Amino acid sequence: MPDNPASDLSPSDMAKDAAARAAVALVEDGMRLGLGTGSTAVFMVQRLAQRVRAEGLRLRCAATSRATCELAEHLGMKIEELDEIGWLDLTLDGADEIDPDLNLIKGGGGAHLREKIVAAASDRMVVIADPQKVVETLGAFHLPVEVVPFGLETTRVHIQRLLDGQDLSQRPMLLRQRDGAVMRTDEGNVILDLSLDLIHDPATLAAGLAAIPGVVEHGLFLGLCDTALIGSPDGSVIELAREDAA
Repeated sequence: MPDNPASDLSPSDMAKDAAARAAVALVEDGMRLGLGTGSTAVFMVQRLAQRVRAEGLRLRCAATSRATCELAEHLGMKIEELDEIGWLDLTLDGADEIDPDLNLIKGGGGAHLREKIVAAASDRMVVIADPQKVVETLGAFHLPVEVVPFGLETTRVHIQRLLDGQDLSQRPMLLRQRDGAVMRTDEGNVILDLSLDLIHDPATLAAGLAAIPGVVEHGLFLGLCDTALIGSPDGSVIELAREDAA
């Protein structure tokens, strides 16, 4: 892995790297951090590792996935279990979609369960993204729903009935695959990806999904993100803040 994450990058990756640098600049010595998962989070972990090496930062970090844990440890950082650290000062993570109220869709990398646990255990969640992730209404990106394998088809029926009741009927619901096989999460569960186009009432949909037996977690992150840092290929960053964030 190169020491300079910004070498030979596409415009999209340059934007992600700009956001990652801005987020890592928020980190202070002695902090307890949550490290997110996904393509943008990779840049964040790389930039954070650079600061740790250069400045000798003393950090306690919890990772939201095995992939992030392995990357951070490869770059010389120590990762601990969340329960060993306790409450976190700051979580840095990416997002698949961000709406004007800083509600998110996350889970493109399949780690939304751990990501939500870590975000909810943090004083502050800062999301990093490129401009393409900012939308007026959530839903163009598929909504991941993590479900236990037992009773999968029954759970699928419950989800479809919920969607039918919210004017979201006749939408594809696909079992996520990877390398020709059903993808399993770090917890051994499977993911149903819901192609909804537009989610006009995220709160009602989130509550309905959470009430279905067999649903472990969904990718709607509502009221958790405090700040979004949106990078651009030219290196500039726009900061979006939730109005009711402390």
